Amino acid sequence: MDAERKNKEFNPHKCGVVHFLNLIGGKWKVLIIYAISKGYNRFSLLKRESPFISKQMLVNQLRELEADKIIERTIFAEVPPRVEYQLTAYGESLLPVIKVIRDWGKEDLKAKGEEEQVLKSL
Repeated sequence: MDAERKNKEFNPHKCGVVHFLNLIGGKWKVLIIYAISKGYNRFSLLKRESPFISKQMLVNQLRELEADKIIERTIFAEVPPRVEYQLTAYGESLLPVIKVIRDWGKEDLKAKGEEEQVLKSL
């Protein structure tokens, strides 16, 4: 387990913001959650949707999201095996928060005169 995961529970004041950031903070988790919610539910689709994330980082982030019960992985007994990811009810409870973040970001970009360039899923 890497250093980030070892400190995941560090929240001495039981702050809700710190808890949220410990759970899904970082560069990729929110994007992965949102992409899965939009139907990008296989590793290859997620990788194609987020070309700037390395394969190993995507694997690590998916494992952490699964360990935190935000997503679940289903393995289909086929040749070759097929794996799909879906949000749990707990994971779906994050979608309204992610939508607010997305909407704020869009408005801020617009206010700064910048053109929004988003991934297909966003």
